[in-house]
Amino acid sequence: MGESVQNPAIYYQNNVAATITLLQTMIEAKVTKFIFSSSCATYGEPIDIPITEKHPQNPINPYGRTKLMVEQIMDDFEKAYGLTSVALRYFNAAGADPEGELGEDHHPETHLIPLVLMAALGQRKDIKIFGNDYLTKDGTCIRDYIHIKDLASAHLQALERLLDGLPGANYNLGNGDGYSVLEVIETARKVTDKPIPQEISDRRAGDPAVLIGASQKAMDELGWKPQFPEIDEIIEHAWNWHKTHPGGYDDAI
Repeated sequence: MGESVQNPAIYYQNNVAATITLLQTMIEAKVTKFIFSSSCATYGEPIDIPITEKHPQNPINPYGRTKLMVEQIMDDFEKAYGLTSVALRYFNAAGADPEGELGEDHHPETHLIPLVLMAALGQRKDIKIFGNDYLTKDGTCIRDYIHIKDLASAHLQALERLLDGLPGANYNLGNGDGYSVLEVIETARKVTDKPIPQEISDRRAGDPAVLIGASQKAMDELGWKPQFPEIDEIIEHAWNWHKTHPGGYDDAI
């Protein structure tokens, strides 16, 4: 999200312009079902915790604004062209395939858990904490972490909904529990048995203090239920993958 504040053009190009091109191509090909990876960033600073789908959408950074724009575009395309869609509003995607085949490999890496594990592997000298003066229990941001396998299962259930002829909808995907940056780092120390040095840095622009989601709607309407809701298990699966792929997909042990 911080990167979107520094370089918004690539987010508007990728998330909005490229998505419009994709949707237009789908309409031409008579493909009428679409599942969109949206984000809790569309809500902005939360008024109520946990955040439900009825929460106002007032994004505070370009990343969230572009995701919200696409949701609005999808509504217009459904009315005009009959393209039915489901928007899945992710909270913080994390973890790795429990079988160890798939993991997180971004260039550059910006997500907290992979960065913490890179520090555990000695690939970074420390993990930077962006702000420790938020109005939270320990001063660091709190996020709701959702296992990537649970996200995958939600996509399949959303597809089944559309194939059954049901109308489009929006769903939060989170665990309903929040963990601070310091709690994530401390859990990673326990899982990895590594010291993991940390350093306090300035806040990043566009970071809400707390984001925790309510996913009851997805449970009720999709039959979805997270299999891996605990932060230690999420980090353990990620750690197992990073240990065997210290350089990402190009460097498997």
